[in-house]
Amino acid sequence: MSEQEASYDYHRYRQLLSEAVDETSRLRLISLLITERARDRLEAQRASDRSAMTAETVAKVLGNGRREQFQRG
Repeated sequence: MSEQEASYDYHRYRQLLSEAVDETSRLRLISLLITERARDRLEAQRASDRSAMTAETVAKVLGNGRREQFQRG
């Protein structure tokens, strides 16, 4: 199970499902699940973007340092 899947509150969702006795409450539950899934995906994408930007910055810094060493030596 991935870290993202582990963050889901299955007990809460089961409780909400058991309380969804009519079409309106079921539709609210579906909407909630869609909204929370979208939020989780957006957060995962942001984390991925931050990691990529950090890796790119580190590569640039290390790359510049190597070029300076070759130019001096």
